[in-house]
Amino acid sequence: MREAGVGKLGVPSCQWREITNLQQEATGTPTEAELINNITVFTRILDGLLDGYDNRLRPGLGEKVTEIKTNIFVTSFGPVSDTEMEYTIDVFFRQSWKDERLCFEGPMKMLPLNNLLASNIWTPDTFFLNGKKSIAHNMTTPNKLLRLQDDGTLLYTMRLTISAECPMQLEDFPMDAHACPLKFGSYAYPVSEVVYTWDKGAAKSVVVGEEGSRLNQYHLIGQTAGTEDISTSRGQYTVMMAHFYLKRKIGYFVIQTYMPCFMTVILSQVSFWLNRESVPARTVFGVTTVLTMTTLSISARNSLPKVAYATAMDWFIAVCYAFVFSALIEFATVNYFTKRSWAWDGKKAMEAQQPKRKDPLALSKKPNNACAAGVNYTANLTKDASVSTISNSTSVQLKAAPEAKGADPKKTYNSVSKIDKMSRIVFPVLFGTFNLVYWATYLNREPVIKGAV
Repeated sequence: MREAGVGKLGVPSCQWREITNLQQEATGTPTEAELINNITVFTRILDGLLDGYDNRLRPGLGEKVTEIKTNIFVTSFGPVSDTEMEYTIDVFFRQSWKDERLCFEGPMKMLPLNNLLASNIWTPDTFFLNGKKSIAHNMTTPNKLLRLQDDGTLLYTMRLTISAECPMQLEDFPMDAHACPLKFGSYAYPVSEVVYTWDKGAAKSVVVGEEGSRLNQYHLIGQTAGTEDISTSRGQYTVMMAHFYLKRKIGYFVIQTYMPCFMTVILSQVSFWLNRESVPARTVFGVTTVLTMTTLSISARNSLPKVAYATAMDWFIAVCYAFVFSALIEFATVNYFTKRSWAWDGKKAMEAQQPKRKDPLALSKKPNNACAAGVNYTANLTKDASVSTISNSTSVQLKAAPEAKGADPKKTYNSVSKIDKMSRIVFPVLFGTFNLVYWATYLNREPVIKGAV
């Protein structure tokens, strides 16, 4: 441990301080005495600057317009909420203006000041027009920076997290693109008093960091900056606008919605290859696929705001639903005609297998016909006559049986319906044509970004 009053290498501290000052003078570095003197000078300068300074009055009041130069550095962008139509952005918001009341002369041209001084001087009343909620970071201290140049130019920087509105047109969802704006300007001062401009020009004043995107469903494809003048009852105001262009990623929706819809339609068309007598199997195919499409349409709408128009995904689901429902109606039609054919052919088969029998009692009730033929019948038949009649009728039945068996009426139980044969070709061709037109239309079309500058 070094003894008190002794510097490095055993040199006394006073002599060591003199040696250090000589070295700093030789290298051009301010000596310790100069630093102490500078601190004292700047303390006096600040006390003199704020002496009689009124932070309620803007710079150049009654003489000229105050110009506020701004630029934005985006540290992170996202997330984006489709249901709320808003996005979150984390930025370093920089403002620069000139206040001639703060001009000074000293050994340094720029003073790095504490953020506490910002409450004692005039600062712009900037607000975000489309901001829903803004947070100024205060951990571990307020994230603010203040720099003062000798000509009175101030640089005021703060870190903000802003939740801003992003109007979305979702007709092309999920192949859509959007321009999310960030608008800010003066709350109270019209253009006759305060004017906002971009510090480095509109092209370079809005910068997004390389790792600034925190988006799962979007690509941040670029940003632009511009200005707009709005007129109100209190005067004309300048509004600064920065637009961030987003293109939606379609991969999630292909996996979660498009592929299940596609497979459900194919599953509904499998019933065309089943026998038309397989009523339980075809009924299960039809009802299950219809319910599945209903569930998919409801779940797809849950991730979107309740807009009053149909999106591209709604059209796809609606067409798939129509194909599934048409397959169920097709089975009902085939089943209806199958039942009619079976009943008609079955009736003919039963008539062929059961030939007509002559009732002996009916013959006995026709005395007039018997008399005309010249045959005498007695009222009481003998036992031998009745036995011969029964034997004759039995022989007639035995002879008719082989004839009915040989008829072999046409069976329709395992036949294929003509409607099923046509449906096997028509349904896949129509669904394939729809997919070609749908994807060619939306994927090759440039998205229209409304509200872009």
